[in-house]
Amino acid sequence: MSGFFKSSIGRKVAMALSAFFLMFFLLQHFAINMLSVFSPDTFNEVSHFMGTNPLVQFALQPVLIFGVVFHFVMGFILELKNKKANGVNYAKNNGAANSSWMSRNMIWSGVAILAFVVLHFIDFWFPEINTKFIQGDWSGTMDGVEGFRYYEELVHKFSNPARVVAYVIAFVFLALHLMHGFTSAFQSMGSTAGRKQTLQNIGKAYSIIIPLGFVVIALYHFFNH
Repeated sequence: MSGFFKSSIGRKVAMALSAFFLMFFLLQHFAINMLSVFSPDTFNEVSHFMGTNPLVQFALQPVLIFGVVFHFVMGFILELKNKKANGVNYAKNNGAANSSWMSRNMIWSGVAILAFVVLHFIDFWFPEINTKFIQGDWSGTMDGVEGFRYYEELVHKFSNPARVVAYVIAFVFLALHLMHGFTSAFQSMGSTAGRKQTLQNIGKAYSIIIPLGFVVIALYHFFNH
């Protein structure tokens, strides 16, 4: 297994697999959060189920955190390996002629997304961990709020214009990152032969619709709080 990760192909395949996992999670996360726009009660119920289900909390959540950390670490490793492999010629190559802007700047869009993930953890995940695992409150309720607290917390976070702007910028970077990453992940798995254009179209649709949907959610709660 160690030899697998030491090879260039092995690292790219591992990167692709982690990307597929995170894209699936992103789709699921988007679907749940979109409920907050159409049905706050349903959003509360689904959020409470996800937040108290033992399988989600003690099995899937650690896997997700590992997947996030692994993807970013592997991304930085691949970037360093690529620069080292290109050596002096790296500076002489005409990058604009050989690759897209997005492919040449995946590391920077990745850094922006990583900063956003940290902000998102501070906004939602850390308070949730504190409430459930430190305070021992798994009720999902809050004083002064009828029903579960998740919708109220979401609306409160997006009442801050600075936070909304930060989220919107982060989702723009996410769209750029996905534009290249979606197709690249399939290429690493050897799945583009004869289907490249179709996969590119699917990737473009995913890369635009999902980040745009998150932007809509943030703006909706900001203007309707």
